Amino acid sequence: MYKKLENALRYVRSITDFIPRVALVLGSGLGSFAEGDDVVCKIDYADIPDFPTSSVEGHAGRFVFRYVGDVPTVIMQGRVHYYEGYSMQEVVMPIRLMRLMGAEKLFLTNAAGGINPKFSEGALMMIEDHISSLVPSPLVGKNIDELGVRFPDMSCVYDKDLRKLISESAESLGIPLACGVYIQTSGPNYETPAEIMTYEKWGADAVGMSTACEAMAARHMGMRVCGISCISNMAAGKNTAPLTHEDIKAMANKVGADFCRLVGLAVSKM
Repeated sequence: MYKKLENALRYVRSITDFIPRVALVLGSGLGSFAEGDDVVCKIDYADIPDFPTSSVEGHAGRFVFRYVGDVPTVIMQGRVHYYEGYSMQEVVMPIRLMRLMGAEKLFLTNAAGGINPKFSEGALMMIEDHISSLVPSPLVGKNIDELGVRFPDMSCVYDKDLRKLISESAESLGIPLACGVYIQTSGPNYETPAEIMTYEKWGADAVGMSTACEAMAARHMGMRVCGISCISNMAAGKNTAPLTHEDIKAMANKVGADFCRLVGLAVSKM
């Protein structure tokens, strides 16, 4: 895997010498943030040797290099998922590559189902912690010593100072921002009402099929991590309507303006 990462980095460097400070992952329906006049370069995942590619509608599948304010940022416009058939080590390969590119901070975003009854569709939730026990750890297997230690600490995955920065940014923009715990499931099926009831008892406020594994891989490499979930729908049992990917993308698009304003301001301060 480390040789694959080195080969991928070599390819990226053959295209651009852009050194990012922040890495940003855009979830379903949130990809519009990657567009703008300040884009320096784009690289499709499919062009990178031995690199996983996204097959999910709404995930463009490319790295976008741009400045957010004065902050050099590499953006994942679409991610790869465990449910697509990739190993968890392959799923986090893009995160590891962005760290090798130079990124020191990771900003994760996703479209998630709301579990907390106080949430409503379209709300934004800053991730304070996560539950990842339902999916394999990306660190299983032989440790890649070049990236991090065998047993990394996960007592504070989501950086307190970055969370404060995001909270202050939301307040200054007048954008309501909830806080909560995110739980990752494997997908691709949505959860049953009984499962959602269980996750609520565990302390989860939102559920999705990504993000936690990426945060773990980033912390393994010493990156500072933060994240926001767009509550694109209420989870099974919290809403009588059937869940569809199309509706989730539509809701994420609907709140896209506030999302872009908040992420743009927060990243520009990083």
